[in-house]
Amino acid sequence: MRVERERTWADKGEAIGHGVSWLARWSLRVALAALGFWMVLWLVGKLWVVVMPVLLALLITTVLWPPARWMMSKGLNSALAATVVLLLGLGVLGGVIAAISSSIASGVPEIAQSAQKAVTQLQDWASGPPFNLEGSDLDRLIDQGVEQVKSSIGSIASGLITGAGAVTSGLVTGLVALLLAFFFVKDGTKFTPWVRGLIGERAGKHVTTVLERIWVTLGSFIRSQAVVSLIDAVLIGLGLVILGVPLAIPLAALTFLGGFIPIVGALIAGALAVLVALVSNGLTSAIIMLIIVIVVQQVEGNVLQPILQSRSLRLHAAVVLLVVTAGTSLYGIAGAFFCVPVAAAVAVVMRYLGEVIEARMPVKDASHPGGDEAAESERSSE
Repeated sequence: MRVERERTWADKGEAIGHGVSWLARWSLRVALAALGFWMVLWLVGKLWVVVMPVLLALLITTVLWPPARWMMSKGLNSALAATVVLLLGLGVLGGVIAAISSSIASGVPEIAQSAQKAVTQLQDWASGPPFNLEGSDLDRLIDQGVEQVKSSIGSIASGLITGAGAVTSGLVTGLVALLLAFFFVKDGTKFTPWVRGLIGERAGKHVTTVLERIWVTLGSFIRSQAVVSLIDAVLIGLGLVILGVPLAIPLAALTFLGGFIPIVGALIAGALAVLVALVSNGLTSAIIMLIIVIVVQQVEGNVLQPILQSRSLRLHAAVVLLVVTAGTSLYGIAGAFFCVPVAAAVAVVMRYLGEVIEARMPVKDASHPGGDEAAESERSSE
């Protein structure tokens, strides 16, 4: 065993020179590591159209894999098991969407009637003090609004075209992700043997161990996100039921689904709940609903999500908050969604490297008064 001895210096100048040399070497290493990290981010940005479906497919696979594995354990073919779980997943999602649509369709007449009543009340309120607007004044304001819309028709059309292009791109990405998820479920068990055969048994052992741990981490991320979304949906749904707002169940379901889309999903679901409360129950219910939505989303974003994800992903809550901020600023909504599992995967790799380094460190023998050097001398004398 190698024994490290403390180095002595002839004078302070030699010691300072050694320290400066050590700092220069490590500065160069850190600079090269930062350059490599930047190149990875640049490459991901250039290949985002390929990377995003793969990441989505991996997250979908974490949901489909447990039932598929159970079917395979019962003797079902891997391709058939992947097909069954994928179709079942699409069927469940389609059923939820159909139930939401049916409930919305049944509640639309009530909301339309409430909206008409609200418009009449708004006109009566505007005709009184302090505005004192007559019918002709209201008609003039409406005409001005229509003219403003007409003058902005070009920008609105371009925005609709851009939105349609984004929706089309999203549908294509979702379709590719589903196809990839099918292949991941079908051939997932063959991946680790292929990796070991490709890069060798020695390196393959480390790589497959890390990949298996990352896979467990992704599953934990999906479960924690589902718990957070479910809590949001239950609390906001209870608020809607207590206030007597129609479409409480569809809005709660939309809140649950929107919880998987960071920032925008929660905002859209909360805005819909407040809008329905305003149209159906009036301004007071809308204000109360707005307060409920804000409180729930603040508790989710600042308490529930950091705590649950920090426990399931073994990341500190502060790290989760910083990672979400960085991902949002760099890649927008997609970055906010993928940054936490990516950070957790990086943490898994770092922890594994730490375990390997510790396993290869010399073991100190505390029973020898001279420490490692005395233990080494004793072993060499034997």
